[in-house]
Amino acid sequence: MPSDRLTRAQTAGYAAGSVGTGGFGTLPGLVLAYYLTDTLGVAAALAAVVVLVPKVWDVLIDPAIGARSDREVSAHGSRHRLMLVGAVTLPVGFIAMFAVPSGVSSGVAAVWVVAAFVLATTSFSLFQVPYIAAPADLTSDYTERTRMMAWRVGVLALAILAFGAGAPGIRDALGGGRSGYLVMAVISATVLSAGMLATVASLRGHESRVGGAAESSSLRAGLDAIRQLPRFRALLVVFVLQALATGIVLAAAQYVATYLLGSQSLVSVLFAAVVAPALVVMPLWKRYAAAHGKRAAYLASSWLFVLSCVAQVPALMLEWTWLSVPALAVGGVAYAGMQLFPLAMLPDVIEEAGRSRGGAMSGVWTASETAGLALGPGIVLLMLAVGGFVSSSGDPVAQPGGAEVAMGLAFTVVPAVLALVSIVALRRYVEPEVALDGQ
Repeated sequence: MPSDRLTRAQTAGYAAGSVGTGGFGTLPGLVLAYYLTDTLGVAAALAAVVVLVPKVWDVLIDPAIGARSDREVSAHGSRHRLMLVGAVTLPVGFIAMFAVPSGVSSGVAAVWVVAAFVLATTSFSLFQVPYIAAPADLTSDYTERTRMMAWRVGVLALAILAFGAGAPGIRDALGGGRSGYLVMAVISATVLSAGMLATVASLRGHESRVGGAAESSSLRAGLDAIRQLPRFRALLVVFVLQALATGIVLAAAQYVATYLLGSQSLVSVLFAAVVAPALVVMPLWKRYAAAHGKRAAYLASSWLFVLSCVAQVPALMLEWTWLSVPALAVGGVAYAGMQLFPLAMLPDVIEEAGRSRGGAMSGVWTASETAGLALGPGIVLLMLAVGGFVSSSGDPVAQPGGAEVAMGLAFTVVPAVLALVSIVALRRYVEPEVALDGQ
């Protein structure tokens, strides 16, 4: 059995992987759609297909990787071998996404990006699926998992800030365009891989053998978990809806900065406004959860997110930048909790279901999160297409009113509605017996 108390080195080593997960989850969602429409000249409707196809592939392979992860830990006592393959190969596909040769047509460029994104997504899944399952192997303690996830989400917030604000800054400092994106990708891929490798190194010799045989089926085992475990089902629904909301906000942010707020580089300021508060409030969320429970804390953070989105409506309509930044800061406080609590609650559910199913459950979890985050940019691009968005391969061009309205709705009303629906689903979640006993 894994020990209840983790060492500082184990906790920090596990958290380092969020450099990879935060960067890969943030950067493509933030800039890839904009790169396609405003640098490669790909039409918004075709760009929507480009960002969706690799994620469909990801949804299909994640449960299989999860089941393989269960077999690895059952046979070898560790999930880190799959994670190592993912960490080493990720830079190849990631850099290739932003290395489209000059002079090719927008159609060829779209195919290039799809192929590279599929490669990068496969590598990321090989790391991420076992990574999500690992906490249930490392500790059985309810409170310890919250501490572990607080460290992880703290690093996640730093990674989101670095990649969300810093990476576009690198691009802009180099004058944007293809060369700016390529240098951004090379630097980012190096940092992503380094964080992931740090976690792989920290897990060596620390994971225990999981009792019982691993599930033999991949997708079926994950689907069985959804059907048989109401708590897992409820938590998954909440997380997917919020991943979708986050994906929409991420994809819309660059368009809002460029066309509604008047500066492409302002996206770095928007990200800093969101993520900086998350770094400060993480210990407060941890204490709130200790006093009131993870579910209550998760509900509170979700309501704060709704408030932040609603406050953005008058800020964008009236061009009140002075209101937009503090409203985003409230969203940052909410985002910290929305990342921390589902990740801390998932190991509780896995513990109750049996850790031999952890990989299958994390595979479905990661696939569902991927689907939500992938649909976000796709929805934004489809909204832009309906609004008449005009793509370009150079400087931004004037956009019709319909496209600007679509940008504003994607940044405010749509994610607010999704968060409200997720709150309804979260109210149906009941803390597992193992969590209540350990509290």
